[in-house]
Amino acid sequence: MMARTKRDRRAYSAGEWGRNRVRVFPDPKTGLCQIEWRENGRRLTRSLKHRDWRRAKRQADEFAAGFAKPELNGKKKAEPEPLTLETLFDIYGEEVTPTKAEESQKYDRGTMRMFLKFFGRHRRPDTLSQRDWDRFIRARRSGRAGRSGRPVGNRTIQQDLKLLIAILNWAAKSRDEEGRLLLDSNPLRGLKTPTEKNPTRVLLTDAEYQALLRASEAMDWRFRVALVIAHETGHRIGAIRQLRWSDIDLEAKIIRWRAENEKTGYEHRTPVTDEVLAVLEEARTQNPKGWDSPVLPAPRDPSRCLDRSRVRVWWDKAQKLAGLEPKRGRGWHSLRRKFASDLMDQPLKLLCQLGGWKTPQTVLQCYQRADEDQLRKALEDRRRVSIPAN
Repeated sequence: MMARTKRDRRAYSAGEWGRNRVRVFPDPKTGLCQIEWRENGRRLTRSLKHRDWRRAKRQADEFAAGFAKPELNGKKKAEPEPLTLETLFDIYGEEVTPTKAEESQKYDRGTMRMFLKFFGRHRRPDTLSQRDWDRFIRARRSGRAGRSGRPVGNRTIQQDLKLLIAILNWAAKSRDEEGRLLLDSNPLRGLKTPTEKNPTRVLLTDAEYQALLRASEAMDWRFRVALVIAHETGHRIGAIRQLRWSDIDLEAKIIRWRAENEKTGYEHRTPVTDEVLAVLEEARTQNPKGWDSPVLPAPRDPSRCLDRSRVRVWWDKAQKLAGLEPKRGRGWHSLRRKFASDLMDQPLKLLCQLGGWKTPQTVLQCYQRADEDQLRKALEDRRRVSIPAN
């Protein structure tokens, strides 16, 4: 018997052509594993009624070797194999992760690989406990867990554990093809994630922005365009660098922010200022490509959007040219905080729509911060109200 595994997980073949060839593959609509073979010259296909890829390949090998036949008549039901972290992550990665924004999808896959390496592929999720939770926190904080090998702060650890909790909560509400819950309950429910006592949330000042704007004149045109759009719209650099000309309506002065490029998966449209229109016209001159081409194309491949590392390097270079001392937390996201703080006097609902926030709580807790001038103005306004007019 010969077995062949393809790198593409969409199909696995066992046996020999013309003799005992068997193929398994997931149904593109339901995700259930299918088995296909020939009998008396006819091609037969049946559902294996599960999504466990390892189990499906083993069934194909056994069927091709003549040790077993696929359970077609439903008379004999095999006992379900214990759910492993690897299987759970595979199911979540196929059914939930693709519904998220591109950056979130990358984060999900990388973080799930980290958890598999730390806890073990064959670890049963229902056996996770407080000890595992604490052990992961210690390892992540010291750099013993994670791809970089570098220590990370509580905010990063919190983000990782929130994903694990979300997956376990989802499994406790999802059923398999036999109607059984993937997990009876979330074994880590109620455990507290570590939090930053004083999180670093730098707010870019007007003076710093003007200095960066002047420095952008000596840099690649794409940096200036991205900088102005970030300042004027308050959107994440991840969404800005993935804008395409089909998202821009210059006549109506509107930008469409695609759900797949937004961290929150929130698609919306916002009007833009004259400053944004000016840099968009500049971008159109520099890159007069087709309707769906990137607004900010990659330097070496104009058909692709700028990557994250490029805009990060440009930011660091601009800071040096602007004469700004490096400060932890002063990056592209500090422009988003500046936007929220500049519009502090506006209704929260309006601000959320302009900046692409789903909930006002996020704006209040993480983005808005009054500067010294605003605080002094508030005190002066209070003083005027309290002093009676003559």
